[in-house]
Amino acid sequence: MLRSVRDFPTAVVWNRRWLEYIAWMLASFAAILLSASTPTDAEAISTGVAKIVAMQEKGPGADIAAEWPYEGVYRVGGKIPYGYRVGGTSIASLALLAAPGFADDAPRKEAVSRAIDFVAKSKDEPLLSPDYAGNYDVRGWAHCYGLRFLVAAKKANAVSDAQKPAVEAAIAFYLDALKKTEIPQVGGWQYARGPGIDNPCPTSPFMTAPCLMALIEAKESGLEISDELIARTVKALEITRGDSGYVAYNASRQTRDDAGQIPGAIGRMCAVETALARAGKGDEKRLRFAVEKFFEFWPELEKRRKKTGTHVAPYGVAPYYFFYAFTHAAAAIELLPEAERAANRTKFRELLFKVRDADGTWNDRVFPRSSSFGTAMSVLALLEADGTGKGAKVAPPASKAP
Repeated sequence: MLRSVRDFPTAVVWNRRWLEYIAWMLASFAAILLSASTPTDAEAISTGVAKIVAMQEKGPGADIAAEWPYEGVYRVGGKIPYGYRVGGTSIASLALLAAPGFADDAPRKEAVSRAIDFVAKSKDEPLLSPDYAGNYDVRGWAHCYGLRFLVAAKKANAVSDAQKPAVEAAIAFYLDALKKTEIPQVGGWQYARGPGIDNPCPTSPFMTAPCLMALIEAKESGLEISDELIARTVKALEITRGDSGYVAYNASRQTRDDAGQIPGAIGRMCAVETALARAGKGDEKRLRFAVEKFFEFWPELEKRRKKTGTHVAPYGVAPYYFFYAFTHAAAAIELLPEAERAANRTKFRELLFKVRDADGTWNDRVFPRSSSFGTAMSVLALLEADGTGKGAKVAPPASKAP
């Protein structure tokens, strides 16, 4: 209790100092708890790999577990579409292949081997045929990621002698399907086409960026990919970019800039800039801008994670953008000048572990099954951010003004 009015300023100062001290102590205690509860990258990757293997499931009518289907709200005949089954299985398998210790991990090798069989035989599934009527259809995710997975499996020596003929035939099928479903005149790919596969429609950077990566990886593996196809795909991505650094959701001609929609575009911004850099058409200023805006606006993605519905105003963000954005942001960070990577990696890890579930998985949807996708994408992101310079194998992006 104050003895006189003259003691009031001193009391206020000391009370403020005590409050500041208590706040500092609480913050320090919270930091200690967080550091104690946050695993190392190696521990998180190891846990994630084990969880993915355990989540492998039997497809409809199957006798063995060979799939990791991605589950969203879209259905074909009331069932998870084949494009999501093959695409989800391929993405989970890519993470299992890439994580350290694959060669000595028998359960993981067996799981990937079963996935190879499933993805290879899926080339005969009519719902994956490149000859279809267009409209909304997600078979292109199977073509893109089926190709990426099987090419990676060959590179990792994960394909047995008995599997090789089927794998070669499937690689040829998925590559041919991408070529046949390229959007006429505009270039690139789209899962929400208008009627008629032979009609031009806007390109989707969300889909075209990983398809460009698939083509580059296939070409690096020795497959025949024309320079013209690569150039058309690069052009299709370039028309989606606005002057500010914004990337449109769709575009059939040079996009009209809409900087106000950048919070909903950060995932495709990172994906487009990373894919163009892989093609030797990168832009350091745009790449840095995409990474900066990812960190600034990732809470807009967080608002939609594990929520129902798809595209929601004001940014049209759907839950499935979440880990797509994280994985491509991690790749984009590795393309920045070396002096900028470490600080960005630290910031990135802090965000990724904030959204990790208590069981060691990551999930963007309300569907438990889709944690295989979220966990796989997060493992791939952590592998990008491991500081070994894997991202640096990409040709350095040219420095241009946006």
